[in-house]
Amino acid sequence: MASGAGKSAAFALLVLNLILYAIVAIMASWAVNHGIEKSRKAASVLPIPARIFPIYFPFGNMATGFFVIFSLIAGVVGFISSATGIHNVVQWNLPNLHAAAASSLATWALTLLAMGLACKEINIGWTDSNLRTLETIIILLSGTQLFCMGAIHAGVEDAVARVRAYGGRV
Repeated sequence: MASGAGKSAAFALLVLNLILYAIVAIMASWAVNHGIEKSRKAASVLPIPARIFPIYFPFGNMATGFFVIFSLIAGVVGFISSATGIHNVVQWNLPNLHAAAASSLATWALTLLAMGLACKEINIGWTDSNLRTLETIIILLSGTQLFCMGAIHAGVEDAVARVRAYGGRV
């Protein structure tokens, strides 16, 4: 891949992911806040095992708590990884590309974990529109993060090939 094409593709995907991860972090933090405010009243009428369940949300299903928490973690880590990745891709040298590749891999792993919980929540069913929106964005982010990671890794391979071609000087 030519370095100009890889750089522009990685930059565009990082900007897209930055926006989407910001939306995920905002929606997941709203869900956590809503769950904290409403769970005491809603959980008081539940039988004992569900009442002492540490991650209970008064909306959604029993997978909602785990999904929202991991979405919040993936959203915050993804936002920071995309922000630093933009800086690293703009520099476009080997050490910065390696840093961007490592952080994009970690972010993709967290996003896949949140996506798995989103699929489980969809499988169980009975969620409201805010959670369906969060599920959809997380599933879309798992694909865009994969493409972004591929573009960054292609840039790493291109930079390594340039270093080898010029005898260690770039």
